[in-house]
Amino acid sequence: MMCHLKYSQYNERSILIEWPAFIDKNIGEDVLFFKNKIENSSIKDIVEVICSYNSILVIYASTIENINSAFLDLKSLYLDTSKVQIKNCNTIRIPVCYDDEFSTDLKNYSIEKKLSKSEIITLHTAPIYTVFFIGFLPGFLYLGGLNSQLHLDRKTTPNLNVKKGSVAIGGNQTGIYPQDSPGGWHIIGNSPLELFNPKTNPPCYIKAGDKVKFYAISKSEYLEFQAEIKNASFNIQSLFVND
Repeated sequence: MMCHLKYSQYNERSILIEWPAFIDKNIGEDVLFFKNKIENSSIKDIVEVICSYNSILVIYASTIENINSAFLDLKSLYLDTSKVQIKNCNTIRIPVCYDDEFSTDLKNYSIEKKLSKSEIITLHTAPIYTVFFIGFLPGFLYLGGLNSQLHLDRKTTPNLNVKKGSVAIGGNQTGIYPQDSPGGWHIIGNSPLELFNPKTNPPCYIKAGDKVKFYAISKSEYLEFQAEIKNASFNIQSLFVND
């Protein structure tokens, strides 16, 4: 798809590119596609490309001397119909325990959606989600692809302390809280994985453009994962899907 994009100078070293201001799977995929084109282009001095659901921030190594020329380079790149293969994107299987201990909002969520717990788990684990961007907290994955049957507005009153690893739904999105924090999404489970660790390189092993597939585990399996992660015997690569 091609969108009408807005290009503006964000500061002396960066340009903001904006799509229509709403969350949409096709827009999210177009953002990721353009991000990949920019990162693999021959445009000089670009040092970083940061994306959200409907915008891209292009950061340059030095002051942009001719902003109109920089706009033109980016516009021409977007309109270029040459095929670009998105490189180095992974599919990661993420275990989730939907046990009552971890799914603090699942009962009320189930009543609100008129779905059983097993139906919710089936619907939540069925899609292959796309990581559109990482934000709010370091390692917080914004995932596209949630089944419309599971969409539910965020809570009117947020929780003050959502537990690390909580798997939640808010609006038409699902995600995982990488650390204890306030949050207004509906908690339906918990993953034992460490999604962000500042001591590792990279701190977050999942990036924008990657795919995520949730799968359900029991509480005993959850505790086994926790033990392996704590004693550093767990290999995260075991959850990466080889194409």
